[in-house]
Amino acid sequence: MNNTENSTYRCKFDEDFKYVLLPVSYGIVFCVGLILNVSALYIFLFRIRPWNASTTYMFNLAISDMLYIISLPLLVYYYSQGDNWPFGVALCKIVKFLFYTNLYCSIFFLLCISIHRFLGICYPMKSLGWLKVRNARIISVIVWVVVASFQSPVLYFVTTSTNGENTICHDTSSPDLFDTFVVYSSVNLALLFCVPFVIIIVCYVLMTRALLRPSAASSQTSNSRMKSIKMIIIVLFVFIICFLPFHVNRTLYYYFRKLDLDCFTLNAINMAYKVTRPLASANSCFDPILYFLAGPNIRRNITLRTGITKVKNKFTSYVKENNWSSVTNGSVGDNTSNPSPCPTVITEVNATKL
Repeated sequence: MNNTENSTYRCKFDEDFKYVLLPVSYGIVFCVGLILNVSALYIFLFRIRPWNASTTYMFNLAISDMLYIISLPLLVYYYSQGDNWPFGVALCKIVKFLFYTNLYCSIFFLLCISIHRFLGICYPMKSLGWLKVRNARIISVIVWVVVASFQSPVLYFVTTSTNGENTICHDTSSPDLFDTFVVYSSVNLALLFCVPFVIIIVCYVLMTRALLRPSAASSQTSNSRMKSIKMIIIVLFVFIICFLPFHVNRTLYYYFRKLDLDCFTLNAINMAYKVTRPLASANSCFDPILYFLAGPNIRRNITLRTGITKVKNKFTSYVKENNWSSVTNGSVGDNTSNPSPCPTVITEVNATKL
């Protein structure tokens, strides 16, 4: 039995399981998330031009994921050493700050992507002025400022303490500030999770109704409808699997502690809360799937990296150049000759390239 969360708390929690679960799960999230998000950032920066509003939101979402992913090796070491934090109180605060900033930036950028798609489907003409890249950049800056402002109290609340020879990096606060921390956490829950979640649900219900209307068949292509449906499924999956269990169990954990319930109940909810923390971190791995499935430009650019496609493109370029050369030579040599069929070939090649 370990009392790692609060050395002065009367209950001692059985947390031996987390010294295996958390290092392994955080290690997997780090490896997979690093590869996927570095690849996504490379494609955003070097393969996609110009950006649209959705690309802008996805790029900021990838930046948010990367800021959290680079902090995971510290947590892997911390939990693998049995709750021993040798990196100092400042890094403890920063790691917790990055976790919550990533969590709520992910939620808000998914909200932005969902609203953007909702307006494009349900109000395609009226929303043209709002769906510009410039507006997406302004909104992205606002998201960063709002989320960072809301999470800045974490830098005050989170602290370290000693438990024997170990230094503990707390997930919450010191016992004397815990009641205030619960109030702060409840505000975060209401404004940064519940409100976006409700808005996303409403948007997706209205989007689904619009997509299923018979009149939508003429205005929406099959591919466009499928892309929208995929996005709805992915975002709801991330919310239901990653965000919802974490927020429910964390809230219960905080309030059960505040109500000073029996140790058996507290130990059970503490275990559930610790299990859902890796799920919240896993959103950094699921977000790139959204880029691939919902973003045709990204999917096309990934496909262009394959060797077969490279050969195909070189062959197409060669055919195009030779056809163009033939047309030029023919027109110079004999201005009275019949039109060459080569322009038609050029048009077909260009059409396949567009």
